[in-house]
Amino acid sequence: MNEAIQELITRHAPVAHWYVFGALILAGFNLPFSADALILLSAFLAAVIIPEHTWHLFFCALIGCYISAMCAYWMGRILGPTLQRFSLFSKLFHPARIHKIYNFYEKYGLWTLMFGRFIPFGVRNCIFMTAGLSKMHFLKFILRDSIACTIWCGTIFYVFYTLGQNFQVIWETLKTFNLVIFAAFSVTVIGFIWYKRRKKDRSTEEIA
Repeated sequence: MNEAIQELITRHAPVAHWYVFGALILAGFNLPFSADALILLSAFLAAVIIPEHTWHLFFCALIGCYISAMCAYWMGRILGPTLQRFSLFSKLFHPARIHKIYNFYEKYGLWTLMFGRFIPFGVRNCIFMTAGLSKMHFLKFILRDSIACTIWCGTIFYVFYTLGQNFQVIWETLKTFNLVIFAAFSVTVIGFIWYKRRKKDRSTEEIA
């Protein structure tokens, strides 16, 4: 699904920011859209294809990620008790684990969301849903996450935007690096074959 949305976004680059925004909202409901991949794609489009839409792409990614977390929060708060009845979610949302995460929120506050934002593969949404399931105060949650989301999204976007701007340089460096590696590998293989043949010839001479 991620490949399909990426192709769609690339094909409609001038309005790509709206596709990114919509996909990020859906990600909040645990649909298989990767927020990291969408931000990466947004940054690449901004750097290489549509630099005039850089701010549109960034702010749509930022606001989309922020609202997505709210969706996950309310999903956990409203549907959490129902989801706990299913074996797939019962271990994930075990009461002891929820209590532990809630205490972690209370103790470390912003840092919980800060570190959680940088963890991909569904862990991020799990943290948001747990915040809702544990009935963490919504205002406290969105205020903390506004800081965490801005730092996380800004960092990811900036890093991949910079890489995108230097794509040609990076690509040429990688090609040179691959040539060096290939040459070193070829010399090693040739040297190994020569050594084996040399050793075999010596063994033959000794037997003779």
